[in-house]
Formats: sequence, structure tokens, C-alpha cells
Amino acid sequence: MARIDISEDEIDRVVTRFYERVRGHSMLGPVFAAHVEDWPEHEAKVARFWKNAILRKPGYDGSPMQVHRAAGNVRPGMFSTWLAEFDKVLRAELSPAQAEGWSALAHRIGMSLRQGVVERETFSGGIPKLK
Repeated sequence: MARIDISEDEIDRVVTRFYERVRGHSMLGPVFAAHVEDWPEHEAKVARFWKNAILRKPGYDGSPMQVHRAAGNVRPGMFSTWLAEFDKVLRAELSPAQAEGWSALAHRIGMSLRQGVVERETFSGGIPKLK
């Protein structure tokens, strides 16, 4: 995995700016609001995730796949919307090289989450499995 030249403070700033956008987003805001009780703690945990993923800094303890599966309200289209909003923040807050590197990593992780959370709930061709 290519190293992204980025600081912990930059990661914290991106995470903070992103969740400012999420809270006001018509689709994503209600989904997150249903699960996040303590925004500062949530943002700190997500920042620890990215510091681990990008800087290989220990400190993140969790399973994004498990959390997203358990949420119960993550639907097709949400990951692409999340990534589009995240990319906007990356471009606004970072240099082009930093934004490009982090975006590529986020899209790989997003694809994995989408496959593990949403696509396991659908048949081939995206037809929903009715429960």
C-alpha cells in the first residue's frame, strides 16, 4: 500500500469537516443520527481508524464491517454518496496528492464494506432479498 504523506492533525481535520457535512446531509444525516450519540467520540474513533489505516498507528479497536452490518439502515447507494461527500472534503482540505491517495484508499475500503453489507442483502443484479 502506498504511503500517504499526511499528519495526524490533517486526518483529524478531514474527519471533523466530513462529519460536519454528514450531519447536514439529507440522506446520510438521519442514518448517522440514528446511531451516533456522542459525535466527538465517534469522530475520534473514526480518526483513529484512519490513522491506523494510513499511518499504521495503533489505537483503533473495532470492526467497521460488523458495525455497518448491525446498523440495519445502510442501503444501496449510501456508500457511493458517502464516498462522494468524503472526496469533496478531501479535495477542499488537502493537497491534490494527499486527497488522491486517501481517496483511493477510502474507495477500496468502501467497496469492501459495500460488498459485505449491502451486496450480501441482494441477489445478482442488485435485486433485494426480501426478509
